[in-house]
Amino acid sequence: MDLASNLGGKIDKSDVLTAVEKYEQYHVFHGGNEEERKANYTDMVNKYYDLATSFYEYGWGESFHFAHRWKGESLRESIKRHEHFLALQLGIKPGHKVLDVGCGIGGPLREIARFSNSSVTGLNNNEYQITRGKELNRLAGVDKTCNFVKADFMKMPFPENSFDAVYAIEATCHAPDAYGCYKEIYRVLKPGQCFAAYEWCMTDAFDPDNAEHQKIKGEIEIGDGLPDIRLTTKCLEALKQAGFEVIWEKDLAKDSPIPWYLPLDKNHFSLSSFRLTAVGRFITKNMVKILEYIRLAPQGSQRVSNFLEQAAEGLVDGGRREIFTPMYFFLARKPE
Repeated sequence: MDLASNLGGKIDKSDVLTAVEKYEQYHVFHGGNEEERKANYTDMVNKYYDLATSFYEYGWGESFHFAHRWKGESLRESIKRHEHFLALQLGIKPGHKVLDVGCGIGGPLREIARFSNSSVTGLNNNEYQITRGKELNRLAGVDKTCNFVKADFMKMPFPENSFDAVYAIEATCHAPDAYGCYKEIYRVLKPGQCFAAYEWCMTDAFDPDNAEHQKIKGEIEIGDGLPDIRLTTKCLEALKQAGFEVIWEKDLAKDSPIPWYLPLDKNHFSLSSFRLTAVGRFITKNMVKILEYIRLAPQGSQRVSNFLEQAAEGLVDGGRREIFTPMYFFLARKPE
């Protein structure tokens, strides 16, 4: 019932179906193109997260990201460690002022703030996610030290040299231009301090002339609100162009003992992450269908469920073929 009541985010329930149709039209499977997605990325990404956030939280929890995972480690444990690793790489200390770029509903923000005893500001352009994040901050008891700012990460409302550390977890992939986004991060970061991120990227194994590879890329883009998925090399070039010194970078998916896409693999079953399994997703899909039929969920909810399912298939296929990674990690420093 809670899932049904929150479907559509800040979109009026009667307008959800129209929003779904407009969102779908941005993507290649519905005749859209990359330039249109980049030109209208704010509208596209906002519609995506209004439509998809409740599904994410229902199935995944408060941290909307994948993680490098060890054998014997639960999904939840790996996600927390993934966030702690980022904080340690950045050298975040008590009292530091930190920026989370594209913070979602603030799961990583709260975890990193508690882990490092720092103050974290979450930057997000989606009103529904900010409203939800503020309530979760209050419940977690971090509302006095952590806050949210509604803004576009291509035009941040902060003075130069404002933050002791900046990070982004699977978020700046939504930027229409990596250089423009990284340049803004460079501007608000204090000299001598670091920026770290997990980026969604196509790897060197991706072949743009391979129709199956392009199909997988398109499935991930429509299912995850992306204007385009950049190559790892393009992210690296954009960082250097923005002025950063790259300390180290690596695709952490390459040596993950447990495949990062395992929670979405239909051949995998887990009681601890049941809602992500084939059985759990089948139940959710049919539950949403019934809720929409009896009008407890808005019209169009089933179509959102469908394109998220399409994304899951694309992510698993991309992971298996090693043409896509959600955890291209880099640590970069702004020179003194």
